[in-house]
Amino acid sequence: MSEALSIPGWRHLYSGKVRDLYASEDPADTRILVVASDRVSAFDFVLSPGIPQKGELLTTLSTWWFDRLDDVPNHIVEGDIPDAVAGRAMLAMALEMLPVECVVRGYITGSGWAEYVEGGTVCGIPLPAGLKNGDRLPQPLFTPAYKAPMGEHDENISFEKVVELVGAERAAQLRDTSLSLYARAAAIAEEKGLILADTKFEFGTDADGTLRVADEVLTSDSSRYWDASTWESGSTPEERMASFDKQIVRDWLAAHWDKQGEPPALPEEVVAKTADRYRELIDRLTA
Repeated sequence: MSEALSIPGWRHLYSGKVRDLYASEDPADTRILVVASDRVSAFDFVLSPGIPQKGELLTTLSTWWFDRLDDVPNHIVEGDIPDAVAGRAMLAMALEMLPVECVVRGYITGSGWAEYVEGGTVCGIPLPAGLKNGDRLPQPLFTPAYKAPMGEHDENISFEKVVELVGAERAAQLRDTSLSLYARAAAIAEEKGLILADTKFEFGTDADGTLRVADEVLTSDSSRYWDASTWESGSTPEERMASFDKQIVRDWLAAHWDKQGEPPALPEEVVAKTADRYRELIDRLTA
């Protein structure tokens, strides 16, 4: 992982798989600077090389979605972004982050499909027989995961485990807010000829205990987007699920890496195709 930038007036706090966090050097300023890098991750590994301009693309899309879902409290605050990270950073309030990734699945694919094939369930939730890869689920599912520390693998957990982690009232709030945000975002995407197959949200609480959507929201990194027309007409899973996200990266890794040791470097054509799909998603959503 590359070293964090030196940004005048800001002190580096933490680097995740994709984002770097900074605190103001002014003790009176409690805001956090959230900088999206060009790093790309898959299967809990940061890969090489990064995706050119990915940080700007993710920030553009997150900001666009935050603006459309602004009736739900989020972490964005007003202020000037330092020139060094202009276009790929957001100013945010400091939150107490909850250790739960709030995944919502509206369609069956990926690890959910693999589990369904094996036992007819997704994250332990029984589903009807006869579903095909890429099918729409009878209703969206809330399938949370435990946010593992850096370097460890996230773990799918039951709703009961979420209750143990954050309490019954907060767990219900996480579930209901996530499902509501997904439904609204999926409807907006549908108007643009896109399917929001699944996504994940992260939440934190402010000093008053208010739950706020944080980190990124509904980006190509945190979501699966498909072309609706291709999904309706496709005869194979690959045709049905023509994606606007990092599925290209996942697919290449799955074909060229046995998940042992460090993953191989991404070829130039995979990097270029991924960047193109990220840009196309933004163009289609914001047109």
